[in-house]
Amino acid sequence: MATIFTKIINGEVPAYKVAEDEHYLAFLDINPLRRGHTLVIPKVEVDYLFDLDDSVYTGLHLFAKKVARAVESVVPCTRIGVAVIGLEVPHAHIHLCPMDTLADLDFTQTRAILTNEEFVDLASKIRSSFATSTE
Repeated sequence: MATIFTKIINGEVPAYKVAEDEHYLAFLDINPLRRGHTLVIPKVEVDYLFDLDDSVYTGLHLFAKKVARAVESVVPCTRIGVAVIGLEVPHAHIHLCPMDTLADLDFTQTRAILTNEEFVDLASKIRSSFATSTE
């Protein structure tokens, strides 16, 4: 059975997409730690990050780097934190979280609440920044 992320890739479930190419997809987390919390996934459905083919694994991280730069250009923060947990959805993914303190990466904290309009606006700004990035 396809994961929720595969359904997003296939267009069966909507998402606030911020970046995409033929191998990878990035979209806003709908239950974010902070405004700008983004998930980066490979389009191939593999549960465990370290089971990815080496080229997909390295490509995912390079793609995530470009996405992080785009998020950072739109969401004021000290840096973008990176987390790989892998228990929530059985599809390899990287969390990119704008952060100012270590506590901003605490996945047990109360989540940020954004309206649909805020998600749409934020995704549009990050997508635009990603499209114009040269890195």
